[in-house]
Amino acid sequence: MHLLYPCDPFNKKVPDDAYAEEFVAAQAKGIPCSLFSAEDFECGEFTARPAFPEGVEVVYRGWMLTPQRYGELQAAILAKGAKALTSEQQYRHCHYLPEWYSLCEDLTPKTVFLAEDADFSIALSHHSWSAFFVKDYVKSLTTSRGSVAKNVQEIYEIVGLIKLYRGQIEGGVSIRQFEDLSPETEERYFVLNGKAFACEGSAPDIVQDIAKRIQSPFFSVDIVLGANGTPRLIELGDGQVSDRKKWPAQRFVEIFHG
Repeated sequence: MHLLYPCDPFNKKVPDDAYAEEFVAAQAKGIPCSLFSAEDFECGEFTARPAFPEGVEVVYRGWMLTPQRYGELQAAILAKGAKALTSEQQYRHCHYLPEWYSLCEDLTPKTVFLAEDADFSIALSHHSWSAFFVKDYVKSLTTSRGSVAKNVQEIYEIVGLIKLYRGQIEGGVSIRQFEDLSPETEERYFVLNGKAFACEGSAPDIVQDIAKRIQSPFFSVDIVLGANGTPRLIELGDGQVSDRKKWPAQRFVEIFHG
């Protein structure tokens, strides 16, 4: 397995600062790594430094991409004689909430998926939810306003702010039933080739269960406890573009070693 990181925009010989610690940790473990220029890739050019060994499986670790853009990266890797571990379809499967929702519906808050110009009042008229958690298919609003709406009018406000700060609504709007959760209990887990990994100890049963349901080689799983202590799935993500969060770099790269 070969890791691919973005290089520093001004020095193609070193990793971008955001990934430098992880890059160094991977090399220290003897895991082969290459760098590429994200800026050159945006302009239609792709060069891995050092070049990939023929036929090697490549795991991208870098900035979040749209599924279409990830498909272009997958094709660029293939053109260099290697193979991306994750296909465009598998990337989309964990990147977009509607793609995985039906497989984990019993483990995660109830969700309605709508176009950004939908009439939210009509669409939600049959749901007696006390409040709503609003995001697009990928991310929520990360400003101090937050993503919780107490009524339908606030949903419009949050959708407008997501579009303002992120430049677009990616995919569509996800409106989730608000649940009483304990955010301080949130933990991120990773699943690689069907095996679940925890930052410390073993991954809990709910993550082991999710690992069997999701057909993707590398993804992240975010679990939080409800007020009653029940673990709830709040997010999946493609592992290639998921932050480590609490994971030390040395512990994270161990999942790729051997």
